[in-house]
Amino acid sequence: MPVIKSKTAGEGEAPKQFSQPSRKGKKAWRKNVDVTEVEEGLEQLNEEIIRGGVIREKASEDLFVLDIRGDAANAKKSKHFKKGLKADEIINQRSAVPAVSMRKRPSDKTTNGIIPAKRQRTNYVSPKELARLKRVADGEHENTVEVNDASYDPWAVQVKPKQQTAKSFIPEKENVKAPKSMKQQPISLLDNGKHVPAVQKPSGGYSYNPMFTDYEARLAEESEKALEAERKRLDEEKKEQERQEAVARSAAEAEAAEARANMSEWEEDSEWEGFQTDGDDEKPTTKRPQRKTQTQRNRIKRRKEEEQLAKHKAAIKAQRRQEHRISEIAEEVEEDERNRELILATEPEDDNAVAELKDYKLRRKQLGKYKLPENDLELVLPDELQDSLRLLKPEGNLLKDRYRSMLLRGKVESRRHIPFKKQANTKFTEKWTYKDFTI
Repeated sequence: MPVIKSKTAGEGEAPKQFSQPSRKGKKAWRKNVDVTEVEEGLEQLNEEIIRGGVIREKASEDLFVLDIRGDAANAKKSKHFKKGLKADEIINQRSAVPAVSMRKRPSDKTTNGIIPAKRQRTNYVSPKELARLKRVADGEHENTVEVNDASYDPWAVQVKPKQQTAKSFIPEKENVKAPKSMKQQPISLLDNGKHVPAVQKPSGGYSYNPMFTDYEARLAEESEKALEAERKRLDEEKKEQERQEAVARSAAEAEAAEARANMSEWEEDSEWEGFQTDGDDEKPTTKRPQRKTQTQRNRIKRRKEEEQLAKHKAAIKAQRRQEHRISEIAEEVEEDERNRELILATEPEDDNAVAELKDYKLRRKQLGKYKLPENDLELVLPDELQDSLRLLKPEGNLLKDRYRSMLLRGKVESRRHIPFKKQANTKFTEKWTYKDFTI
């Protein structure tokens, strides 16, 4: 029966090239080399191993037997020999190579006689430890420690006195001292002086699925703020434009008046029938300043000294008036502090505080020279509202919120990021000392 093979499938043999007249290059050495002999030799070797071993490696006694008695069974055999099936012949063939065992290999139980130590289990609690934990949970402690309030600052640096040495004339290295403001309470930036919580509770308008009334109120409030900011910006632009126009108009009038003042009567009447003299272009358009006399300088100096003396006398007089009423000023300050503390104590804390920090009125004088950064607008438009958390987009920045909260509570000062440090201008010069020589 013929064997059917696919045209696309290969024969499973390496490509061959029996005639290779040129073997000059390395590429030709390993290109289509005929390995038929090597494959036939490997197949023959595998067959010999299956039948009992390699014939060349066996001794002559294993291969040949000297028969001196003959085979008595051959005479009894009939001449009519019936050949068996090829399938039975193939099944009866047995390989000399033992089959791979599917069972688990037995471990080597031969030891050196030393019993290994048992490893303790660490993934459970012993009964003794369990009983101790139950006693601790009930309030029974084996060792009770008395806790006393510290009578000193545990974070303060303790300075140890050093012994005098032979090199006491060398100045000792002093450690950096913490500023006194570190031990003071932070000052809130709110106008009323109330302390703002670190994390405030948002109102209903900040929800991802808010009520219609809360959302409408917050949307109207934010819209009014945006409109007010836009009106303010337009007013400032209009004022700036008017100021620029007034500056340009005044500059033109000043130039015209100055040019008119420098023009003489002859220059005004010099034009006749459309002709003008040639000496107009050579004259300077600006008026040269005149040198002040010594009398004028002395008069200006005396006037400045008198003004400075009058300012000094007024400052001394105001200071003396304050000295007379020092007690009254101290009482007023103490009364203002008492009133503020009383207001803070009597006012109930609002649990539903709005998370929008711009609603609070800030102090006029803030910490540092930079103002508090504006809070980002965390508002979703009506067409962007989602009814599912899976479709919700994140809004705001948690890092910016934490930083602004620390600034508002007075923990840190507001700073500005400086990307590039200003470096000093260096000038490189070449020394000419090699020219200074003597013979």
